[in-house]
Amino acid sequence: MEEVELIANLSGCPPAFQPAHCPNGGDSEKYRTISGVCNNRNNPLWGAASTVLARWLPAEYEDGESQPKGWNDGHQYSGFQLPAVREVSNSIMQSSSQVTLEDEAYSQLLVDWGQYIDHDISFTPQSTSKAAFLEGLDCLHMCENSDPCFPIQIPPHDKLFGSKSCLPFFRSTPACLSSPTCTLQAQQMLQRQQMNLITSFLDASTVYGHSVDLENALRNLSSSEGLLAVNSKYTDHSGHPYLPFVNHAPSTCIQQPGTGPRERVECFLAGDSRVNEILPLAALHTVWLREHNRIATQLKQLNAHWSSETTYQETRKIIGALHQIITMRDYIPKVLGKDAFDQIIGPYEGYDETINPSVSNVFATAAFRFGHATISAQMRRLNESFQEHPHFSSLDLHKTFFSPWRIVREGGLDPILRGLLGRPAARQNQQHLMTKELTEKLVVLNIPEALDLAALNLQRGRDHGLPGYNDWRVFCGYDRVESKADLRAVVRDRALVEKLMDLYGHPSNIDVWLAGLVEDLLPGARIGPLFACLIGKQMKMLREGDRFWWEKPGVFSPWQRQELQSHSLSRVFCDSSGVTEVPLDPFTVGTYPDDFLLCSSVPSLDLNAWKEDPEKGTTL
Repeated sequence: MEEVELIANLSGCPPAFQPAHCPNGGDSEKYRTISGVCNNRNNPLWGAASTVLARWLPAEYEDGESQPKGWNDGHQYSGFQLPAVREVSNSIMQSSSQVTLEDEAYSQLLVDWGQYIDHDISFTPQSTSKAAFLEGLDCLHMCENSDPCFPIQIPPHDKLFGSKSCLPFFRSTPACLSSPTCTLQAQQMLQRQQMNLITSFLDASTVYGHSVDLENALRNLSSSEGLLAVNSKYTDHSGHPYLPFVNHAPSTCIQQPGTGPRERVECFLAGDSRVNEILPLAALHTVWLREHNRIATQLKQLNAHWSSETTYQETRKIIGALHQIITMRDYIPKVLGKDAFDQIIGPYEGYDETINPSVSNVFATAAFRFGHATISAQMRRLNESFQEHPHFSSLDLHKTFFSPWRIVREGGLDPILRGLLGRPAARQNQQHLMTKELTEKLVVLNIPEALDLAALNLQRGRDHGLPGYNDWRVFCGYDRVESKADLRAVVRDRALVEKLMDLYGHPSNIDVWLAGLVEDLLPGARIGPLFACLIGKQMKMLREGDRFWWEKPGVFSPWQRQELQSHSLSRVFCDSSGVTEVPLDPFTVGTYPDDFLLCSSVPSLDLNAWKEDPEKGTTL
């Protein structure tokens, strides 16, 4: 037993715990646990933090157990060796066109909400060790495969990285096979599995965290209103609060040039550690911090008899429901298209305790990364008239990475939020799948060089042993694609088909993330049929397998459900920022001022639906 514990500690696997039983009654019926444990009473770890990503198909490792696809030189798939991921990125991601198309229907917010929600439901941790286990060499400075190092090889004549032999890549932390969080199937097959560090549920863990320690660090435990902690050093020009800073300084975030130690703007602290990756993400996190404190303050005024804990939990419950509504009502149908949404997800039919809502490996590692192809090369910042801001100009994307100082010192949230509402998203097309800002200038903290997001995504899929394109087509009920002619039937661009076949040799070999991206889009959708199947299936499971889903009878009263249904992300922006005009649907791009409303015309949440009779403890 001591040896097992030692191996677990060395591998970086977090200790798993299996609750002896899930409590009945009281708060366990009303509120989620912060870790997601006991959402399902019969299977307490389904969807919980620090459990294994679900496998919808068995992993495909080169040794059958743990070696990534592409680990061994000369290993063949369908008679061909897999191409180097940087070669795929160079050839496919920015092929014939450098022109970024604008989405005629949807705003930039559609892209950034997708990233924000992705961070609510999945986070696969990388290896905690930065050196090869056997040689002890630093992964940043070696180009050989040696766990946990799986470096990205640089092809000859690479225009950007040609002076290097490889880019560093760390494998995802393996789940311990001795852990009860592993599926029986995984234990039987002895295959390497990966973890989801956070809860799978749409539960606003981006706001509240996924562990008791993090939750407590995010709360203002001395407030009687159940508030979240705010920044003690800075507010915006109107007095709106910012997220608190991390408690260790100096932090790793980039600083404003020319500022001294006293003027440092540290990394923000939020429910998800990726909050600082990009400015729109930090802005959305901040909006929800403010919205929690606004709602909590009002609820306490309506229910003076509530304790701080009750006020906090009731507010958390509302914020979680709004995350579910905005995602499933306003966001997912636009991504899948109405027809695919109706066919794959359909109307809510109630909680099903037999459904495991745990996020799947293929969803987290491939399908929900479709949004990377819709990221714009610039982050727009707009003034009150939704024109370019005269003082805070729009920024090239790479200048927004890990730079919270720009929020504090360059106008706060408002110019960023107006940019999300007032400018179209980038429209993915088969000639230009990703901006150079991501394939040549990606910033990752603790790695002292620019990286390539497309290559990282492809390498991550191979690290996780994700099966290739045809296996997933069959899983979704589609015919196999066996030839160039078959591939042309699902990918309209002939030149792209030629490049794919030249690189991969056979359609079965195409990495699932890339295959899903290049498929022709479904009508009215922003993805093709494969990703519609995988994303739709996952979202349906997240909804049906959640005991606290907002539509489930008994979670909210009919009046409360009615109020929640009337709310919108536009109204949240109105209530928790200085933005005064918004489109009714914030994900739909419009023309200012014709398609914008004053905030006073946007429906708001009537919190009287939560007013309780202090004698009976029931809503009035």
